[in-house]
Amino acid sequence: MTALAVSARALTRSFGSTLAVDRVSFDVQPGELFGLVGPDGAGKTTTLRMLSGVMRPTSGDATILGVSVTRDPAAAQSHLSYVAQRFGLYGDLTVRENIDFYADLYGVPTADRARRIDRLYAFSGLGPFERRLAGALSGGMKQKLSLCSALIHEPALLVLDEPTFGVDPISRRDLWLIIHEMVARGMTVVVSTAYMDEAERCDRLAMLHHGRLVAADTPAALQRRLEGRLFELHVDRPRAARDILRTATGVRRATLFGDAVHVTLHPGVAWELLVAQVRDRGVHVGDAGPVEASLEDIFMELGATDAT
Repeated sequence: MTALAVSARALTRSFGSTLAVDRVSFDVQPGELFGLVGPDGAGKTTTLRMLSGVMRPTSGDATILGVSVTRDPAAAQSHLSYVAQRFGLYGDLTVRENIDFYADLYGVPTADRARRIDRLYAFSGLGPFERRLAGALSGGMKQKLSLCSALIHEPALLVLDEPTFGVDPISRRDLWLIIHEMVARGMTVVVSTAYMDEAERCDRLAMLHHGRLVAADTPAALQRRLEGRLFELHVDRPRAARDILRTATGVRRATLFGDAVHVTLHPGVAWELLVAQVRDRGVHVGDAGPVEASLEDIFMELGATDAT
């Protein structure tokens, strides 16, 4: 058996003349929480669908525990559960009936079901609602039911497409607690998200931009890429300061960050001179100095690099 849970090699998918995923390659270790990060249209969902055998790549391949998704998609799918972004269960069945249906579908032995369902109810909190129709659940509870149905056969790999999209903050927290519990039990999880605070929860990340992989590493390693080159200015007119800095020599990127401006400099540029330029143009500068890069800073920088 391969040492890798997932191995994607030059995965590519076109829709007519549109290249949705462009030669994306990455590996996922067993027991890892691996994140696909990027904005809408980055290629996250298409990549997950190819990994899950739901969509055939135009070219390239991926293996799930050593099994090719192009040569033997059925065998690859037997190792995983895929939870789409949109609720895909049966709204006219109850919570328990949906879980039992998927238990039947995956051939879960009757003798194991009570134990597994009790465990799923314990961490999802769905037990008191097992007689409620799935269509009557809130968005967060629907996602929890989707997770429980996907986990009933205890897959080696769980693939989640933006599981917290559109759910309330409390359900969002609960869903991540479930994901972390699965990883703690040894399950491999590949999850897509557009939220950088969620990306920080992952062991490693693959950042996608316009269908291309722009970086893959741990969150901490990605954040170190801008060490000594990222500065923050608190000013009275952030948009004016940003526009001034964007045309200044030595500035790689200047963007609004709340009520401040984040500036990435080319190596060797003195940021104090840039602050002076902003002040000379009539903008009041308060606090200014180097800051630690967030994942949002990193993604914006890498996205800008990819676009050039």
